[in-house]
Order: sequence, then C-alpha cells, then structure tokens
Amino acid sequence: MKNFNFIKVAVFSLLLFLSSNLYASKFVLSDDGLIDQRAIGKIDEIGNETFSKLGVNIYVYAKSTLGLDANISTKDKIKYIKEYESNIISNLAEPYVLLSMAVEDTHVNLIVSSSLKNVVDKNEILNSYVVPLLASKDKNSTFAKASAAILNGYAAIADTVAESKNIKLESSIGSSGKVAGTVWKVFMYSLIVAGLLLYVYAVLRRKK
Repeated sequence: MKNFNFIKVAVFSLLLFLSSNLYASKFVLSDDGLIDQRAIGKIDEIGNETFSKLGVNIYVYAKSTLGLDANISTKDKIKYIKEYESNIISNLAEPYVLLSMAVEDTHVNLIVSSSLKNVVDKNEILNSYVVPLLASKDKNSTFAKASAAILNGYAAIADTVAESKNIKLESSIGSSGKVAGTVWKVFMYSLIVAGLLLYVYAVLRRKK
C-alpha cells in the first residue's frame, strides 16, 4: 500500500512537472498567463532564428502586476521597477534585448545591452509597435492585447537587428505590425484634428 501511494505521488509530481514545462520558452522568461501559447510559439521561432543567425537574444518578461502598492509615489515606482529589471538583466547573456511589461502597473519598457544601443531604437519600437496595441480602445481583452503587443514588439526588434546586418529572417511577420501601429496613430491624430476643428468652429460661431 505504501509503495502504491509512493507511485501515485511520483506520477503526480511528474505530471505537474511536465504540465508546468510543456510550454517552457527560452525567450519568454515570464508570461503570467498574459501571452497566448500560439504567440509564445511564434516568439520562440523568431527568437531561435535571431540567435542562430545574429547571435542576439531577445527576451520577454511580462507580469500582470509587480505587486506595487496602490499609493506608491511615481518616484518610488520608477525606483522599484528599475531595481526589479536590474535583477532580471543581471542573469542575461549579452547581447540581449528585453521587452518588459507589467499590465496592471501600466508599465512597459525595452532594455538593450550596450552593443545594441545604436541598433535598436527603444522609443521607435515601443511607440510604433507595442503601446498602440496595448492602449487600443476595443472589445479585445487585456490578454489578447498584451499577446498582440508583445509579439508585435518582439518581431519588430528581431527585424531591426536583422536589417542592421542585411539579413532577412524567414520567421518575420513582415510589415503588418507597423501597419497596426500606424493605423492607430493616424486614428488618434484624426481625433485630435477633428477636436481642434470643432473647437475653432464653436469659437467662430460664438463670435458671430
């Protein structure tokens, strides 16, 4: 009976290990259930090709929250996140790029190792490929938007590094990610322009 119980415990432990590592990813250091498994699969495909052809590791660290206090000051929040991310990158082999995100803390960042600082433009990647999808006001869930934003940003990073060495990645998702970001920016600019025109019209009408 004891042996039977031991076998049950051993089998359960093995199944638990397999289930927790079934979707283990070399490049997704943490996903906290935010990234769709198909997106993780594509990230691994892009990441493996980028490393094999360019020798660059691109990582993702995504969390629902970093456990910050709701009343934390902006200064302390920045300090905490900086230290948190420093601990992550201390274990990464250069050259690397890390896409970091904490959804509930409204935080997204791109950390680039020294040898790639002149290759990967942090603001270009975040503002054109990541933030527009995260900030979109649509019916999609946070889960869906986080998956899309992370995959979009990840692919853009890989393409940027590849282009700097005149190499084409077979796993590239092409320009679709840029189009999504561009459409969102055009939409926002259109809203701003429309608002200004309505304001001017209202002022002129009032003067009459």
